[in-house]
Amino acid sequence: MSLVSYERHDGVARIRLSDGERGNPLDQAMVDALARAVRQARVDDVHVVVLSGEGRAFSFGGDVSAFGAAEDPEQLIDDLAESLHRVVSELHRMDAVVVSVVRGPAAGAGLSLASAADLVIAGTSARFTLAYTKIGLSPDGGSSLLTASIGLHRALRVALLNPVLTAEEMRAVGLVAEVHADEELESGVEQVVATLRSGSRAAQVEAKRLLRETATPGAEAALRRETLAIRARADSPDGREGVAAFLAKRTPVFPSNNP
Repeated sequence: MSLVSYERHDGVARIRLSDGERGNPLDQAMVDALARAVRQARVDDVHVVVLSGEGRAFSFGGDVSAFGAAEDPEQLIDDLAESLHRVVSELHRMDAVVVSVVRGPAAGAGLSLASAADLVIAGTSARFTLAYTKIGLSPDGGSSLLTASIGLHRALRVALLNPVLTAEEMRAVGLVAEVHADEELESGVEQVVATLRSGSRAAQVEAKRLLRETATPGAEAALRRETLAIRARADSPDGREGVAAFLAKRTPVFPSNNP
């Protein structure tokens, strides 16, 4: 089974996470397949990239069971974060306008990946949460760049309190561009694509570059800091306890809370 599907037609590349039965987990195999699809879209020099997830979720994020089973979780997460960050950087830097389509949960790195797009279009079933700190990890995947999208204190709330936010709540804070009923989501996305395709591609390329470079001039450095931070957290006592507790479906008892 292909973990990521890629189709190109009439200047539009459609990239779909295709492991819907497992909630499209962003494990190493999935991220590698996603990287190949994104590179292909760049080679094809498309005008618009539409990024979506198959099944009941956009993505539940990282495969926590793999973290728990790893002999060297620090190295596993370092490799995975670096791979994901290369994809995020590619989405930011490519000339194509990137549209993410979120139906169901976008959790952890799934939220980070969705927010790497230039426009986020969501169905009413969409739910957004980071949840890293709940399992003793620090956010990655470009999560720190949410400060530019939704503001510092909103981003801190999302990172520290881990609320599960609806599509309308995310639209209200500026991350989501449009919300549609799930049964109308596809037609809503097609209207966005049509609007982009009818506009000047050259002007859109310049607009994307200007706005991104102004809003997040230190994006690459931020992604590197995220990698170093989550790598350290993965092999820390809190990180190991958080992952173990998540897999055992119990409340974690973090060692750092009891110095």
